[in-house]
Formats: sequence, structure tokens, C-alpha cells
Amino acid sequence: MRNNKDFRMTERNPLPALLLVALAAAAAAAAAPANAQEGSENAEKRTRIILGPQLSPSWPGADKFSVGPYIDVSRTRDSAFEFEAPDESFGSPLVHSGDFAFGPAFGFIGKRKASDIGADLPKVGFTVEAGGFAQAYLAPSLRIRAEGRKGLSGHKGWVGEISADYIARRGDGWLFSIGPRVTLGDSKYHRAYFGVTPAAAATSGLPAYDLGGGVQSVGVTAGYHRMVGKNWGVAVYGRYDRLVGDAADSPVTRQLGSRSQPSGGIALSYTFGGGR
Repeated sequence: MRNNKDFRMTERNPLPALLLVALAAAAAAAAAPANAQEGSENAEKRTRIILGPQLSPSWPGADKFSVGPYIDVSRTRDSAFEFEAPDESFGSPLVHSGDFAFGPAFGFIGKRKASDIGADLPKVGFTVEAGGFAQAYLAPSLRIRAEGRKGLSGHKGWVGEISADYIARRGDGWLFSIGPRVTLGDSKYHRAYFGVTPAAAATSGLPAYDLGGGVQSVGVTAGYHRMVGKNWGVAVYGRYDRLVGDAADSPVTRQLGSRSQPSGGIALSYTFGGGR
């Protein structure tokens, strides 16, 4: 059960969103899906909490960075916790069928104000995103995943991601993953962050720029978790995205932002239960 470790909770005051995430994570942990423990009904549940800081772009296309929480709560009765990529959205599988699973996905993006970006462009409010994901294992060490989320506030558009991860692990002792990412957005999402209306062009000094939906960025994510004792562990991840296409060519990106979108985090983990 997780929240997205790259969920862009990047407001200057992240506390309200952090509380929402913590409550959602706790609720997910308390309702671990029964099908994730098939064959282990009599085993005692184990819980793992990961918590630390992460650094990510303050909004899509930004050249500024903000610090937010890197947080995850997982529960299992199995011998090892199920793999979760360090940058996937918060959500828990509702249905497991062999190597396939799907369920809800949630994300957050901090608000962007004219004073933040340095030009008189329309504000994009704090965004709560809700949607779903589907994932499948093509092999024990290869997982593919697709997400789609709708902005319920803020940008109010659709954003999605297609990812693949190669996974190497030794139970819960250590786990390493790496894989490509492709981020997509619809026209409403792209215009909120990369478009310049004629009215905004008149006040910002930027040329008017309209764009549609499509691929926003391509990138790669790597993550590593290692136990350093009976209960404690260390988790770290790094991600790099490169804006492409219309998002990369936007005057907002070229003059006020950056095509490079790196992020990363480091955290401590604590595992308890299951006789530990």
C-alpha cells in the first residue's frame, strides 16, 4: 500500500497534503487486500513504514525544486513485501489475478503562482488527482504498469504514465529496481503548465503558445532498499525525466523552466509484526 513517492506535494507549506497522504496510507494499511495473502491466512501480518524527504520539481516543467515527504506503508503476510516502484502513485490493488493487478491511483501537485514562476501567467491551484492503474508481470523480474489520473482541482486535466521495471532482490534483505518512464497529458493538463494564452502573452512578455495532448516526457527511475538490521532499513531512489515535444518547445519551459526534471529521495524504513 503506498502513496506516490514522487507525488509532487510541493507547496511551500506541504502539511495539509502530508496529513491527507498519511491518513490515506494508514487506511490502506488497515485494509490490505485478502488476495495478497492467499495461502498465508494463518501467518501474522507484517507492516513496513518508509519515511524521509524527497526533492522534486515544484511543478511540471519547473527549474525550481521543493522538498516533500517520501512515504510508504506496506503490509503483508507473505515471506516478502510485494514490489512497489519508488515513484508510483499512492494506491492499493483491488484485484489480483495471477500476475495481473489493478486498483485506484492518487497523486498531488503543488500550486504554481505567478510569483513562483517569475511571470504574469495564470495560477494553477493545488491539484488532487484520482484515477486507476493496471500492472502485469511478464516475468518474475519484469513488471509493466500503466496509470491514468484526473485532476479534481488545479489543472483539471488527465495525466498518465507508462512504466516498466527490472527487479532484482533477495527477499526483503535488499531490492533494486530500474526502468523507463513515459509521461503523458491531455490538452487541458498541458495548457495549464506549458500554454500561454493571448491574454497571458500580453502581460507576461512571452509569445502566445497553444498545444494539445500527447507525450510530455521520457525518463528513467532507479530505486534501492536494504535492511540494515532486524527492523530497520534504508530506501533511496533517483528519477530523471526529459521534457519532449510541445512541452519542451513551450516558451514557459525554454524561458522560465527546464527540460530536465530530476527528482530523488532517501528514507528510513521500519518493519514490525510477524514475530519480529
